[in-house]
Amino acid sequence: MTDDDSRYEAVRSRDGRFDGVFFFAVRTTGIYCRPSCPAVTPKRCNVRFFRTAAAAQQAGFRACRRCRPDAVPGSAEWNVRADVVGRAMRLIADGVVDREGVTGLAARLGYSARQVQRQLTGEVGAGPVALARAQRAHTARTLLRTTELPVTEIAFASGFRSIRQFNDTIREVYAHTPTEVRDAAPRSRRSAPGTGIPLRLAHRGPYQAGAVFDLLAREALPGVEEVTGAPGGRVHRRTLRLPYGTGVAVVHERAHTRGPRGGTRPGGWLDARLLLTDPRDLTTAVHRLRRLYDLDADPYAVDARLGADPRLAPLVAARPGLRSPGAVDPLEIAARVLTGSSDGVARLVLRYGKALDAPSGTLTHLFPEPAVLAEAEAGTPLGTLAAALADGRLRLDPGADRDEARRTLDALPGITPAAVAALRARVLGDPDVTPPGTDLPEAWRPWRSYAVQHLRVAEELTD
Repeated sequence: MTDDDSRYEAVRSRDGRFDGVFFFAVRTTGIYCRPSCPAVTPKRCNVRFFRTAAAAQQAGFRACRRCRPDAVPGSAEWNVRADVVGRAMRLIADGVVDREGVTGLAARLGYSARQVQRQLTGEVGAGPVALARAQRAHTARTLLRTTELPVTEIAFASGFRSIRQFNDTIREVYAHTPTEVRDAAPRSRRSAPGTGIPLRLAHRGPYQAGAVFDLLAREALPGVEEVTGAPGGRVHRRTLRLPYGTGVAVVHERAHTRGPRGGTRPGGWLDARLLLTDPRDLTTAVHRLRRLYDLDADPYAVDARLGADPRLAPLVAARPGLRSPGAVDPLEIAARVLTGSSDGVARLVLRYGKALDAPSGTLTHLFPEPAVLAEAEAGTPLGTLAAALADGRLRLDPGADRDEARRTLDALPGITPAAVAALRARVLGDPDVTPPGTDLPEAWRPWRSYAVQHLRVAEELTD
């Protein structure tokens, strides 16, 4: 979608493949929508296009109540791109602006606040404050509609600095007061206190949940996570260490699919529930789950490129929408890779992991923190990597510079090329990783991480 005429054709056909890739607004109504919105298509002369919901909101448009454009999957572009804009978008989604401000975001990126503002505005039509504001509004709407939390508590949990700012933003974005937003949702959908926040984790296009849950089941660490139930109806539960507290995430395997809306089927969602000790962690927790389940991927682009290859075509046809799972804790993946033994990683959890204040069934611990493992495993490759994470020499957060992280990992003693490749794919979300010793064609770029997943799943089925 490189020009407005092409975008308008996607809107006319209600093509859900582009939900989250761009948004369109209608001058005569003051409303912005996702491309697959089922409403009557507006005239071309009345339509404006935006790269982000934040840009549409900043231009004075409010969200459509029918298609809920603020709830679409994030653009896959920001996860693919390794430049400063892509890194900034991932950090903003992780809640960095709410926690550390624009100066904190700029410091993490290694740029001045003015440079970050200029690059984001030029690329996506909105600066970091506007992008964070749009995210806060969506978080507030979720809490208003799904919980019984007091409105005042929701305001600060969503990242707003004042009640006035919260009220003004909700009115501007949704054309309703916070109380009206809450009253519009059926009371039956609101969770009872202590039962967590119910969520729909949206994805675009087909989603091979079974392959993701197979991997999670194999990797499940006792005390930290578990996968229960029979294939097709499994439930993944795990603990989360978050900026303000801890959480337990519950995600169901069965992928729901939206019905056709007169155009290309736009995708669906995974049902989830978050139990948080501090609701301010909602935005960050959701973003990390989306990375773990690879929900912001663009399966249409991936499948089109890989499906054109004779070797991969039957694999893509058999499993369209196969994902490349990520991680919620970089050190956890590193421990799996470097220890090479699930029993060994489980012992680390029991010995050095922090116990939850209130266990949730079989979930009793958080994975150990970097500083703790750096001391406990001193002299080992895992201890060396943990020390680099603890002192800031190595960054594996959503906004990390992938090339710089690779160079740092390569320089750490005991970190093999295979370990570096695994961390790049799982932790840094690099979509184009080739494990050492494998010969993957250049024609599969930039989706070789997904090609590896297809080959792995096919090999497992053969075995």
